[in-house]
Amino acid sequence: MIIIKLGGSLSRSDALIKCLNTVEKNYQGRAVVIVPGGGAFADQVRLAQQHWQFDDNTAHHMALLAMQQMALMFNGLKPGFAIAHTVEAIQEQLDRQKTVIWSPDIIELDNAGIQASWDITSDSLAAWLAKTLSATELILIKSAAIDTNLSPQQLAEQNIVDKAFYDFVAQAAFKIQIINVQSWEDDLSVLLT
Repeated sequence: MIIIKLGGSLSRSDALIKCLNTVEKNYQGRAVVIVPGGGAFADQVRLAQQHWQFDDNTAHHMALLAMQQMALMFNGLKPGFAIAHTVEAIQEQLDRQKTVIWSPDIIELDNAGIQASWDITSDSLAAWLAKTLSATELILIKSAAIDTNLSPQQLAEQNIVDKAFYDFVAQAAFKIQIINVQSWEDDLSVLLT
């Protein structure tokens, strides 16, 4: 099983639809779960929290709703993919040979003890999901330029991934790819081997 996290910034250009098309074309018949970033919806949560000064727990729940909004948009672009909210629902859709878009369930993540903090974004949540589902690979697709020689910890220091990501993948049994969107399409043949 492969978890593919599509960064929210991809939705600012046609990179998003290209990524979804790439998944549809090249990952057919494989167990794939797409994790959406929060994109502009999450950016609005950050701005609202700065202005209104509400607590991190409220912001965390609102940011999860941002990911849910992106999941709906992804599904609107690819209606053949299935939305699933829980780990159990993801597994059911994968059993039906569907490509799955994860729309994270707030209660499930709260019960899993996911901390309410901006240090944990969809990057770390994708890593949590990969571990929970015993995925073989986690691919984070970013719009930022990425030095592939850097460790997850170094990428966090450069704000390419969130601050908690390293902790979520420190004991990972799955392969991790953090890659720029243009490089992803160029290197797809390597990633699929």
